[in-house]
Amino acid sequence: MTISLIDPELCNGCGICVEACPVDVIRFDAATERAIIAYAEECMACEWCAQDCPRDAIVVDLAKTGALMTSWG
Repeated sequence: MTISLIDPELCNGCGICVEACPVDVIRFDAATERAIIAYAEECMACEWCAQDCPRDAIVVDLAKTGALMTSWG
């Protein structure tokens, strides 16, 4: 797990991070009108969500990344 926080105080619910995430880790919660971490264990630490967030509401902890896995099939 590398995405560790979406600060609800900073998040404005724009949805940019939801669109930026290539593996669907972040979802939009209609009840709170904010982004939430739905599948943290699937985060691949690309940091696109954090880089695209206009409010700097997302924390990605690169210290928690695992070894890079490559598959050929």
